[in-house]
Amino acid sequence: MKRPGGFISLNSPVILGMSFLCFAFLLINLFTQGTVTYLMGVYYTSWTDPVMYLRLFTHILCHQDLPHFTGNFLLILAVGPLVEEKYGSGPVALMMLVTALITGLINVIFFRNILLVGASGIVFMLILLASFTNIQEGKLPLTVLLVGLLYIGNEVVNGLISQDDISQVTHIAGGLCGAGFGLLIHGGTIRKRI
Repeated sequence: MKRPGGFISLNSPVILGMSFLCFAFLLINLFTQGTVTYLMGVYYTSWTDPVMYLRLFTHILCHQDLPHFTGNFLLILAVGPLVEEKYGSGPVALMMLVTALITGLINVIFFRNILLVGASGIVFMLILLASFTNIQEGKLPLTVLLVGLLYIGNEVVNGLISQDDISQVTHIAGGLCGAGFGLLIHGGTIRKRI
């Protein structure tokens, strides 16, 4: 029996919700001339500052400008629904929060004077995690290794030769989170073959 409904399906509530929320924060940020960036971006203030702990998560919701937002969300909207369909909305939301926390902590511990904003760590987590979606029992797909090598390797090289405002460390950490989640979820399946 066909359910009544519209032409458009809300196929990925976590990814779509994050996308709309980030776009709303982007608009507010543009209208307030960057205020949202400094309120929600993560940077070291003090370990006794409770707001800094909140920023460990909120930094993924704000973007500097439209190209920054578009660059992240073209990939999130392309890869995220596949990952959310495979692993479920709750686990994907949890993986996004853990990735935000890890990338935020790396920033406040090692790059204390640098403001971190954007969802690029989430992008890299989703890309690496997506490469695990077609895993078969006992086999690690070559695509996982190639995606990891190309994406993370490229960020290592860029981090060594580029002087820009892009946090390659966040990209690497996000990618490692995605690979870690993939191995955690599918580790037993892969080990059966080894």
